[in-house]
Amino acid sequence: MRLILAGCEYSGTTTLSQSIDDWMQENMGCRFSLIHDHWKIPHTSGHPDDTTEDEQNWLLNATPKIMEMHQRHSIYYHIQPATWEMPDWMAIGLHIDDSVYGPMYFGYGLPDTRHDRRIDMHRMERSMLRFAQDLVLVNVTASPNTIRERMETSPHPNQIVKKDEVEKVMSKFDELVNWSLIPNKITVDTTSKTKDESLQEFMKFIRPFLSDTDRSRIVAHKALISSGN
Repeated sequence: MRLILAGCEYSGTTTLSQSIDDWMQENMGCRFSLIHDHWKIPHTSGHPDDTTEDEQNWLLNATPKIMEMHQRHSIYYHIQPATWEMPDWMAIGLHIDDSVYGPMYFGYGLPDTRHDRRIDMHRMERSMLRFAQDLVLVNVTASPNTIRERMETSPHPNQIVKKDEVEKVMSKFDELVNWSLIPNKITVDTTSKTKDESLQEFMKFIRPFLSDTDRSRIVAHKALISSGN
């Protein structure tokens, strides 16, 4: 599977990604080699996100120009042709996060400026779709009240989204998912759902987009389990 999971902070993208990874292990006998979950400034260092508090503060205080360049270079690095040589790849947020949060919170990628993210977003997607026509964009959503409840119960360090702006951010995610050139799109609503229930909803919608490789691995893994090996 090749997936981009996008959604407002606290919508459940990271939790769902981990559930999908576990599902692959149980049903295909393999995992994603990496889950790229490092696109929300200042949590952008990679695997693991091991930036110190001082380093995160430095990035938060960087100019919009430096932030924009840092993010754009990182995104393009992750979508080079060699990226798509393996059948499985997952990123959380990627260019969608960047195109929402950059203009709203960090002062770059604004309309009618250099590297307007609505324009750059399509450039990035054209590059991805040259090599990964099976890429699926998963819009992960939840009710605004659910988002705010999760903010209270499990706050993130250096949280981006403000409580009174949840609806505005969610609307922007919906807008950009619709704007996306990626044709394969599904929506998973995690409101009032357990991890397993969210995973089951994902599986219901992803099945038409499973590749021949995915399906053959499922069959082979079932046969392996049935044989007792």
